[in-house]
Amino acid sequence: MSYTVTLIPGDGSGPEVIAAAKKVVEATGVDIKWEQQEAGAAMIEKYGTPLPDSTIESIRKNKVALKGPVTTPVGTGFRSVNVAMRKIFDLYANVRPAKTYPGVITKFEHINLVVVRENTEDLYAGIEHMVGEDAAESIKLITRKGCERIIRYAFEFAVREGRKKVTAVHKANIMKCTDGMFLDIARQIAKEYPQIEFNDSIVDAMCMRLVMHPEDYDVLVCPNLYGDIVSDLCAGLVGGLGLTPSANIGVGGAIFEPIHGSAPDIAGQHKINPTAAILSASMMLAHLGESQAATAIEKAVTEVISEGNTLTQDMGGTASTEEFADAVIAHISAH
Repeated sequence: MSYTVTLIPGDGSGPEVIAAAKKVVEATGVDIKWEQQEAGAAMIEKYGTPLPDSTIESIRKNKVALKGPVTTPVGTGFRSVNVAMRKIFDLYANVRPAKTYPGVITKFEHINLVVVRENTEDLYAGIEHMVGEDAAESIKLITRKGCERIIRYAFEFAVREGRKKVTAVHKANIMKCTDGMFLDIARQIAKEYPQIEFNDSIVDAMCMRLVMHPEDYDVLVCPNLYGDIVSDLCAGLVGGLGLTPSANIGVGGAIFEPIHGSAPDIAGQHKINPTAAILSASMMLAHLGESQAATAIEKAVTEVISEGNTLTQDMGGTASTEEFADAVIAHISAH
């Protein structure tokens, strides 16, 4: 089986981690034709937009993309390439696993949870405007359709992946219409999946419980903004953003990317951890039905980290981005 995948290196340190991930995927033997495209701040001068039409058309055609991080300006400039892509392709489910690896020093062991984040609505959609000169208003808009499909996705994911529990994260005690609807729909859909344990938690209490007893949780389903915050918290529990991959799944295709930023301060220094990008590529292979290759990558990453001989700086080692990737490839080849 042959696949054509859109490859978007991104900017900052993105090209370094995506090159490493691409090399690891090729080591599995899966036949992929890469269609490289561009996105990011540097594209504005060239195309007048950070997201060129050619990139959009490539994803529309191929339905699958592997993407590096893209810098989003804070406070000014274009809103976000990521948000634009999620809207264009209706990538409503953002799946972010957080798992502890032997060899990474963390305060906890045996964490293996997944944040399923609604990806297109809520405050994160950026529906906001100034009210005169001295006030600003942001609109929290969520829909019944948006709630139903992300919550159902979380339960279907739990069933498919052999997970035991789904927790709905909300602030329904205060936001009784928006988060209240989210919680009501979660309770209704949970009845259709009696084999999956269901509970819910107010988002602030959820954050407290995660830093005290993260092992109690399995699949967390969240509205967009809470999901963004909680998934970064979960990344911190397992060793940082350099270890956490993600998938954006939806009606118009699927885009896989590390959840960390573009790290422009270390761009070109070849010391950024490519684990998140490599594991995102593993998730991409699983999505394509290449489960054996996906498992081989995750196993190889686990072995390299556990051995502790070839770790990047953020994990306490001295290895370069490329040396880490080569170590993963050596483990794939050895099996």
